Amino acid sequence: MSVKEGDFLRLEYTGKVQETGEIFDTTDEKVAEEEGIKSENKIYGAIPIIVGAGHVLNGIEEVLIGMKEGEEKTVEIPPEEGFGERNPKLLQLIPMSEFRKQGIKPQVGMGITLENTTGVIRSISGGRVKVDFNHELAGKNLQYNVKVDKIIADDEEKIRSMISLHYPYPNTEPENHKVNIEDDTVTIQLDEITKFDKKPYVDVTFIRFRIARDIWENMENVDKVEFVDVFKKKVNEEAEGETEGETEAPEESVPEVSAETGKSTEEGEAYTEETEKSEPVAEEVLEERVKEKEKK
Repeated sequence: MSVKEGDFLRLEYTGKVQETGEIFDTTDEKVAEEEGIKSENKIYGAIPIIVGAGHVLNGIEEVLIGMKEGEEKTVEIPPEEGFGERNPKLLQLIPMSEFRKQGIKPQVGMGITLENTTGVIRSISGGRVKVDFNHELAGKNLQYNVKVDKIIADDEEKIRSMISLHYPYPNTEPENHKVNIEDDTVTIQLDEITKFDKKPYVDVTFIRFRIARDIWENMENVDKVEFVDVFKKKVNEEAEGETEGETEAPEESVPEVSAETGKSTEEGEAYTEETEKSEPVAEEVLEERVKEKEKK
């Protein structure tokens, strides 16, 4: 089976700058360690993507078409198909006084953010600081070695792959996400450990929307994606013994988020409040998850 547009894949890659041979990104943890670019915040291994969904550079998507599972290729990507040409207008001179107002002591090579745009300080001279807001790979010819690790055919696995792509929360396992497909609706209950995520509610909502959009745009007959959060009452063991014959408290469902609107059926504050009540057991869940990984 060959790769076509719209396919869900697991992709391995290593990217380098053609002119220098410098490796700047990779899915291979060993290569990252050898090159000194390993990040503790990155999860290594083949990444899930959808061909044509813009998850990787256009030049990479084009070469993937027609490849077979397990096949490897090397693709050269010019600046216009990569991170663009360098734009002189994105080099800005900022008065040193602006940094003093913010209590910042500028240094060459320091990264700064201005109006949600990230830049790097290139030079400091005459009371002015030159900041480069071009992407660090702008104007460079790139070379990627890519490998199609797997073509995903199973619908539930496709859904879990998009969760892994957009929500790579530490210590989550794809199989721990509960997925149900019925008629034109996909219902997702995320891994229990994600309840302890400290991200703002609105950020989590945007993540869920991106997952939902990739699902309904690339899976036939899916028009609606629902995320359900379930909180189960913890019964005290002693109290449980005293009340023999009584049934366990039913699961109670708190705000259900529909990806169609990106809004909760209740106020976001309610979700945050309920999540915070669950935090005392967060360390227990995390400890159990780590122990499970060590056994493997």
